[in-house]
Amino acid sequence: MGAEDNKKRAALAALEFLEDNRIVGVGTGSTVYHFIEALKSIKGRLDGAVSSSEVTTQRLKAMGIPVLDLNAAGELPVYVDGADEANRHLQLIKGGGGALTREKIVAAVSKRFVCIVDDSKLVQVLGGFPLPVEVIPMARSYVARELVKLGGRPDWRQGFVTDNGNVILDIHGLTILDPPALEAEINQITGVVSVGLFARRPADVLLVGYGDRVEKIV
Repeated sequence: MGAEDNKKRAALAALEFLEDNRIVGVGTGSTVYHFIEALKSIKGRLDGAVSSSEVTTQRLKAMGIPVLDLNAAGELPVYVDGADEANRHLQLIKGGGGALTREKIVAAVSKRFVCIVDDSKLVQVLGGFPLPVEVIPMARSYVARELVKLGGRPDWRQGFVTDNGNVILDIHGLTILDPPALEAEINQITGVVSVGLFARRPADVLLVGYGDRVEKIV
């Protein structure tokens, strides 16, 4: 229960960043599910939510929280999401659940991105967690060859299709010393939809749940 308790602490701490009568962006993943549960108690304060995945949309609707189309919602005051890895520069690896492209879009239109993680996700150097890359299906083999040139070992996530109808390559064996540069380089490969490095638009606040506290990194 330790890790789940730590996730829950971080998720509850994110509630203080929400604004009354506004729309909140909601991400995807096990830590975010604790945040969605917490929204149940304050849903009357919110005008609605924008979701980064079909799974999150279903959970929000089950809570009775209106889910809005991002194009109609416009700029969001705050976006709350988790991460698979995070460093103290607020740079992240995301996409273990496969929702990285929609998460990037929601983060891009948010004034404040609040990332919630348990302490096991905080690292000195990104890359221990395989870096997800969303790829157009017909480009899968070409992109994989290009990723090998960057020093990684891409692995096709077989049997998985993103909400956008694409495939995921997970890159193993990276030590990411310059996350913004690598993010830009991978994004330039033809056939890549997006990469799970959130470094050019990192989090604005990182809430790290420990056994007895939540650390806020800004």
